[in-house]
Amino acid sequence: MPSAISERVELAKLCSCRDWSKAIRVLDSLLVQSGAIQDICNRAFCYSQLELHKHVIKDCDRALQLDPTLLQAYILKGRAFSSLGRKDDALLVWEQGFEHALHQSADLKQLLELEELLKFAKQDRSAGCETHVVESRLSMYVAESRPHSKSDETSKHQNKLSDISNLCSESRNVLGIHSKSGDNFEIHKGISDEGGRSLKLVPESGCHTNEKSSETSKNTSKESDKSELCSELRDAPEICCKSGDSFDIDNGRSEKKAERNQKPGILVNETHDILDLPNLVSGSCSGVNNASELSSRLSMIPGNLGDTSEILSKSSNKANMHNEVTDEAKRNKKLCVTRISKTKSISVDFRLSRGIAQVNEGKYAIAISIFNQILKEDPTYPEALIGRGTAHAFKRELGSAIADFSKAIESNPAAGEAWKRRGQARAALGESAEAINDLTKALEFEPNSADILHERGIVSYKFKDFDAAVEDLSACVKLDMDNMSAYTYLGLALSSIGEYKRAEEAHLKAIQLDRNFLEAWAHLTQFYQDLANSTKALDCINQVLQIDSRFAKAYHLRGLLLHGMGEHRKAIKDLSIGLSIENANIESLYLRASCYHAIGEYGEAVKDYDATLDLELDSMEKFVLQCLAFYQKEIALYTASKINSEFCWFDIDGDIDPLFKEYWCKRLHPKNVCEKVYRQPPLRDSLKRGKLRKQDFATTKQKIALLLAADSIGQKIQYDCNGFLSNRRQHRMAGLAIIEIAQKVAKAWRSVQNEWKHSNKSTSKYGKRVRRRINIPSQNRGGAGCSTSSSSETTTSYGVLEDRSSGRSMMSWKDVYSMAVKWRQISEPCDPVVWINKLSEEFNSGFGSHTPMILGQAKVMRYYQNYERTFDVAKTIMKDKLFVHNKSDNIIDLPKDKIQAIIDAKNCSDLYNIVGEDFWLATRCSSTAFEEKQLEGTRITLVKMAEGGFDFAIRTPCMPSRWNEFDAEMAMAWEAVCNAYCGETYGSTDFDVLENVRDAILRMTYYWYNFMPMSRGSAVVGFSVLLGLLLAANMEFTGKIPKGIQVDWEAILNFNPNSFAESIKSWLYPSLKIMTSWKDYPDVASTLATTGSVVAALSSYDD
Repeated sequence: MPSAISERVELAKLCSCRDWSKAIRVLDSLLVQSGAIQDICNRAFCYSQLELHKHVIKDCDRALQLDPTLLQAYILKGRAFSSLGRKDDALLVWEQGFEHALHQSADLKQLLELEELLKFAKQDRSAGCETHVVESRLSMYVAESRPHSKSDETSKHQNKLSDISNLCSESRNVLGIHSKSGDNFEIHKGISDEGGRSLKLVPESGCHTNEKSSETSKNTSKESDKSELCSELRDAPEICCKSGDSFDIDNGRSEKKAERNQKPGILVNETHDILDLPNLVSGSCSGVNNASELSSRLSMIPGNLGDTSEILSKSSNKANMHNEVTDEAKRNKKLCVTRISKTKSISVDFRLSRGIAQVNEGKYAIAISIFNQILKEDPTYPEALIGRGTAHAFKRELGSAIADFSKAIESNPAAGEAWKRRGQARAALGESAEAINDLTKALEFEPNSADILHERGIVSYKFKDFDAAVEDLSACVKLDMDNMSAYTYLGLALSSIGEYKRAEEAHLKAIQLDRNFLEAWAHLTQFYQDLANSTKALDCINQVLQIDSRFAKAYHLRGLLLHGMGEHRKAIKDLSIGLSIENANIESLYLRASCYHAIGEYGEAVKDYDATLDLELDSMEKFVLQCLAFYQKEIALYTASKINSEFCWFDIDGDIDPLFKEYWCKRLHPKNVCEKVYRQPPLRDSLKRGKLRKQDFATTKQKIALLLAADSIGQKIQYDCNGFLSNRRQHRMAGLAIIEIAQKVAKAWRSVQNEWKHSNKSTSKYGKRVRRRINIPSQNRGGAGCSTSSSSETTTSYGVLEDRSSGRSMMSWKDVYSMAVKWRQISEPCDPVVWINKLSEEFNSGFGSHTPMILGQAKVMRYYQNYERTFDVAKTIMKDKLFVHNKSDNIIDLPKDKIQAIIDAKNCSDLYNIVGEDFWLATRCSSTAFEEKQLEGTRITLVKMAEGGFDFAIRTPCMPSRWNEFDAEMAMAWEAVCNAYCGETYGSTDFDVLENVRDAILRMTYYWYNFMPMSRGSAVVGFSVLLGLLLAANMEFTGKIPKGIQVDWEAILNFNPNSFAESIKSWLYPSLKIMTSWKDYPDVASTLATTGSVVAALSSYDD
C-alpha cells in the first residue's frame, strides 16, 4: 500500500489535472487509513465537481458529526441542497453555519461567504426568481436550478445534469491560478504551489482567475456554467444506488413522488436512483403484497429517465444554455474544446459522462458502446465497468451486469459502489445469500451508510429474512430519519414478525413524512385489512383517492376489502373503475369475476374469467390465478345450469368430477382435467335454464323476516381475532344454515319422538332398541358429466342406518353437516369447499388441510395466537411418547436423555435440533366409539425451510382408515345427541334438564374439528351445526365468541371431548337462552326453494 505522503502528492497532481474521480479514489484510501475530517471535506468538494450532490451531503453530514463547527461543511452542504432545488434546506444549513461562525473565532472569509450565501438565498426566496445567483469568495461553482415550492419538492425535485457542452469552458491548467490562502478549499496543508502558497481546488469554469478576476466574471455571466464533469468516476453513474445525485430517478425522499405515485402496484424505493434492483425481486407482502415487480419496474424506467434527468448531451449546443454569455465567452468556450481534447483524463471523463447521459436517456445500447470504447483502451477501468454493468442491468442482462461489477471489484476491491450494485443485481436474480454478502461487503467501506442498510434491509425483506430486515431498516431510520421507504419496508417487516403496534407506527411515520406517499397509504390499508380493521382500512383508501383519484391500486384494495366484507356489488363498482384505469390487472379481473359469480351474474363472470385466461403470463402468481379462473369458470357454468332448480339439486360433491375437484383444491394446471373430465356446456346453454328470475329477487314478508333472523343469528359465528374480517354475506349464509339445520333436525327428532311413543316396546332381533330418524332425500342427486358412484364412500354400522319398515335411508351425521357445507359452497363459490372423501385417488394418499402458525420467520396473523399452546402440546407428546415420525412416516425414536432438552426447548429451532430433521407428531383424541382407543387427532409438523426459519403447522390428513375411524365416532356422537334429546327430555324448556343435550352436542363438535373432513371451511361449518343443534333443542346462543378464542383450535388442542367441553362451557353456556320463537321463522327450504333464490338472498342487503 502506498504511503500517506505519496498518496497526498498524487492527490495534489490529480486535483491539478481536475481528475476528480481518481482524486476521490485516493481520498477513499486516505480515509480508510485515518478518517481525517479535512479529507472528508476534500472528498465532498470533489464530489461537488462531479455534481454528485447527495454524496456531498453525506460526506458533510459525516464531517459535521465529528465537528459540528466545521464551516466549510455547512457551505458545501448548503450548495448541494441548493443544486438539488431544496432551497429551504440550503437556507437552513447556511443559517446554522453562520450561527456557528458568529460564536467562534472563525475564518473571516468563510464567515463572509456564509453571510453572502444567506443574503442571496433570502433574496431568491422572497423574489421567487426562476434562477438565483450564489457567488462564493472561494470560487465554488454556481449552481443552476429551478425554484421549487414545498409542494414541488414532492413531485419534481430532481437535479439537472450539466450540459456536457459546457465542459469545454473548463480550463485544464489549475496550477496557474494565483489566489489568496483563504479563497479556496484546501486539499491538505503542506502541499504547496510554486509561490509557496497552499494549493487550492478551483472548479469554476472560464479562464484562470484570481479573486479579482473572479469578481470581474460576475459581470460577464451571472451564473457560471454547471459544466463540471458529469460522470462519477469512482461511483460511476449513480444509477443503481440510493445515494446518487445527478442520475437519480427517485432523488431523495421528496423527489419525483408524483411520478412514483402515479405508478400503482410499485412500492418505489424513494431514495433509490434510477435502477432499484431490490424492487425487481418478486415477493409477497400482502400480502398485501404483490405479483412480480420485475416487468412493471423496468417498464417504468425509460419514461422517468427522460423526465427527471433533463440531460443535455449535445456537445456544442449553445442555444440550450440558460446563462447568457458574451460573444467573447463563447469564443473562449470554442477554444477550450481543442484544449480539453488534448487531456486524456478529461477526454475519458467526457466520454464517461456521455455514456452516463445515454443511460439516463434510456439509450442503453449506445451507452454500452461508449463504455466499450473506454474499456478497449483500459479493460480494467472500474468506473467504466460499473457504468456498463448498470446499462446491462437496465436491459435485464443481469448476468452481464454482474460480470462487469465483478471485474470492477477485481480492479478496485475498495469500490464500494460496485459491491452494492452487484448485490442489487444478484438480488434481482434471486441470489439472496450472495446479494446479502455483497451488500455486507459494501457496508465495510461505509459502516454507517443509511443507504446500504436500506438496500440490505429491502433485500432481506424480499427474501423473507424479516428479522434481519427489521435490524437493518431500524438502523437506517436512526441514521436517516426522513427515509420514507425505509419506514414503509420496516412496517412491512414488523408486521410479518407479529410486531403490529410497531408496524403501524412505522407506516404512519412514512405518511407523516409525506402525506402524498400513495404506496405508504396502500400498505397501511393492507395492514389494517389484515388485522380485520375495516373502518381504518376504508379511511386510508379514502385518503389515497383524495390524493389521486386515478390510483388504480386503491380501487383494487377497496374492492378486495369489500369482497372480504361480503359487499360484492360494491366491490364490482370499485374493481371496474380500477380496470378502466389499468385494464390488464389480473388480480382485479379475477376478483371481479368471482364477485359476479357470487351474485349470480354468470355471463359477466365468464367474460372476466376468459379475460383472465387470455392475459399473458409473466409470474407464478398470475399462473395460479389463471388456473383458478379455469376451474371457477366451470363452477360458474355448473351453477348457472342449476339456478332454477331446487336448491337440494345443487350438489358440487355429487355432480362434479372427483379429479376436477382435486385439481381445483390443489390449484394445479388444468391440462389433465381438460383431457380426462367432462366439461360444462357453454354459457348459452346453461343460461337457457340458468338466468336469475325476477321472482328470485322479489321481496315478501316471509323472506324479510327470515333474512333478518338469519342476519342476527349468523353474526354469532364471528371470531374476534386478528385476520378475521366481519363478512355480512357469510353471516347471512351461516344464519340461514343454522335455521335450516334447526328446522330439519327438529322435524327429524319429532318423527323419532312419535315413533318412540308408539314403538318403545319394539326391539331389534338383538333385543336392542333402534333410535329411528326421519327420512330425507339423499344429497347426491347426480348431474351433468359427473361420477355419481358411491364407491368412494366409506360407511360403518354407525353411518346411514336403514329403517326396516320402509327400507329408506335415514338422516345421518353427514346429512346434518352437509346442509351447512352446501350453504358454505354457494355463499363463496370461489373457495374449493368439498368433502375430502369425494376427491379422486388423492384421498387414498392422505390429502388434508395445512394451517401454519409460523412460516419461515413470519408469524401468520390469523393463527399465531395458538403457537404457544401448540408448541407446549408438541413438547408434551414428544416427552410422553419418546418418538416422532419423519416426513416418510417412519418412526424416529427419542432417547430418554433427550427428555430434559425437550422440556427446556423454547422455540422451533430447539425442537428441531433435538430430532435433527423434519418431523411430525399426532395429537391424541380419545375415542368414544372404541373403548380405550386413542385416535390420531391432528398432526403437528415442523419443517425447516430453505430460506431460513421453520414451517410450524397443523395438518389433518384424511386417509381411508382415518376416515372410517372418525366416521364411526361421528355416528356414535350423533346417536348420543339424538338419545339425549328424544324421549323424556324431548321439548323441555328447563335449562338444567337440557344439560346432557348440550354436552352431547359439544362432544360431536369436538370430533368434527379433529376429523376436519373438508378441504376448507370446516371451522364455520362446525360452529354453524353446533348453533343449529342447540337451536333445535330450544337453546339460542345470544352472546359472542370471546376475543382471542378460535373454537376449532380449542378442540384440536384438547386430548378428549370432555376437556374441550369444559373449555367452551365457561362462555357458551351463560349465553344460551331458552327460546321457542325460532319455530315461527319461515321455512328456509320453501322460502328459498331454488338455487337462484338462495343466490339472490345472499347477494341483496337493505342498507
